[in-house]
Amino acid sequence: MKNFLQQIFASLIGTLAAIALSLTLGASGLLLLVLLLGQQSEPLVEDKTMVVMDLSSSIQDTEPILSLTEALSRDPGVVMPLRSVLETIRKAAQDDRIVALVLDARRGGNAFNGYATLADVRDALSDFQKSGKKIIAYGVNWDEKSYYLAAIADEVVISPLGNLELNGFGLQPVFFAGALEKYGIGIQTVRVGNYKSAIEPFTRQDLSPESRQQTEQLLGNLWSRYLGRLAQGRELTPQSLQAIADNRGLVLASVAKQQGLIDKIAYWDETLKTLESLGVAKDSTPKEGDDPDRLRQISLNSYRDVSVKAKPRRQSKNKIALVYLSGAIVEGRGTLDNVGSERFALILRGLLSDDQVKAIVLRINSPGGSATASDTILRETQRLQAQKPVVVSMGNVAASGGYWIATGGQRLFADPMTVTGSIGVFSLFFNLEKLGNNLGLTWDQVETAKLSNLGSTITPKSEVELTIFQGAVNQVYDVFLDKVAKSRNLPKSKVAEIAQGRVWSGVDAQRLGLVDELGGMEAAITYAAQQAKLGDDWQVQEYPGKKSLEEVLAERFLNTQLATMLKPEAIDNGWGQPWKKIKRELEPLQSFNDPQGVYSRSPLFWDSSNW
Repeated sequence: MKNFLQQIFASLIGTLAAIALSLTLGASGLLLLVLLLGQQSEPLVEDKTMVVMDLSSSIQDTEPILSLTEALSRDPGVVMPLRSVLETIRKAAQDDRIVALVLDARRGGNAFNGYATLADVRDALSDFQKSGKKIIAYGVNWDEKSYYLAAIADEVVISPLGNLELNGFGLQPVFFAGALEKYGIGIQTVRVGNYKSAIEPFTRQDLSPESRQQTEQLLGNLWSRYLGRLAQGRELTPQSLQAIADNRGLVLASVAKQQGLIDKIAYWDETLKTLESLGVAKDSTPKEGDDPDRLRQISLNSYRDVSVKAKPRRQSKNKIALVYLSGAIVEGRGTLDNVGSERFALILRGLLSDDQVKAIVLRINSPGGSATASDTILRETQRLQAQKPVVVSMGNVAASGGYWIATGGQRLFADPMTVTGSIGVFSLFFNLEKLGNNLGLTWDQVETAKLSNLGSTITPKSEVELTIFQGAVNQVYDVFLDKVAKSRNLPKSKVAEIAQGRVWSGVDAQRLGLVDELGGMEAAITYAAQQAKLGDDWQVQEYPGKKSLEEVLAERFLNTQLATMLKPEAIDNGWGQPWKKIKRELEPLQSFNDPQGVYSRSPLFWDSSNW
């Protein structure tokens, strides 16, 4: 009955939305919507064409479903799934019609593309070069993430007035303790793990010594890996790059060329003339001016829809299920933007009974969340692992509850720049007593036992109550240690030593035994196919599947997001960027729905910085 009512409601929402759109937009608006949502014909690719990759595009594990506002906006932004990017670059390498790939950073880079994601893309670009085709990178101003990809190019070009950012990795976490105290909102915490710093933004006004230590070590490891990859691509030394970061930070175009960071200083129209030498100019168009239409080109986003007959997409009845667990881990079904335990448990149970699914890859890109929800998903992962190979691929962040789930895999892959670990547990308790008193509010109570109001958010917790909650947190932490020790075949004492809520880079995680191999998503998929003994007879099936428009509309109507509650006019004025940073730091609070109030989550600033 519940599912029936949900289906009826979803259909009703879809119908009402269509009526509202027809009244608001008219015929032309509906036609636009149809064009946006409809299937497009395959783009035409001529001989001697270049593929252009816009580095301002967002690369995510899965392609998000746009809201209607985003879908109808003039520039909703290009978002490409990671596997699609990798497959498209590989396809371009095999396509005889494609002669070059251009990395276009004229609109800057996308700050929210994580380094683990970019590492996979960088490897695909390296394979493209091995086909003998050129990669040209052009930017007005190169930021560190865009340059991470550009450094591999055969030729890196910068605008005469541009600059290149090379100033190291830094974090500036926001602390709310002073503001909470100012407005009379009390907060108490219990935790296990000296490094479990997820609670610190609400309890301190600066980093604790432990948090500073782990952050410095983690950032240092990530930065060292970054410098190593740049040095490899540009035939420089990490030491020379470090000197530039220490003494310059923003490198002017002339200095960047002198230091060997780039190959050429040129305007875009001059770069177009260089590209003509690759044979991509249209013969019928005069080779004058800066009109890009005179070149045969196709965007990477459009080229992914092009079929290449020489090597068709892999088809097989044998499926490798690629399950994306992206976002905070929450109880219940969750939303489109997080990992709901009920929804993903159902998906995993379905894979267990599906005879065509021969192996499973869990792609985890999550800072954690509810301990109860994480354990629910882990249980279904373990049931799967008992019957079929389950391999874990860690994305930019796979920590706390994300690592809890990962312990169910038989082999764990992480990128060297993955942020993982954070094996620790905490609880947060807000109370409104002081705020209420300041407003003239008072409370009374009636109890049938001394602890009847144990879960109250009105008054602070007593020492007895905090002791009870500390016991619950200790128990969950002990279970966490047991699961890691058994999964990783490590002594529990060793796990306790490297846990403590501490976050590690992928390199350190492998050294400590928390992961097995350093590699990206494709490496994990290949390993899963080998474990299932499938040879070349397999194809990837992605989960969760795409939702219908009616389901998306119903879900957006039924779920109130914290983001919609944090949209003051300040977002559009001069201090909009600081406000957006604070907003991103606060958004994870909406995922705090564990029935026991116990969470395994990495520090908030690691989640929002998209490493």
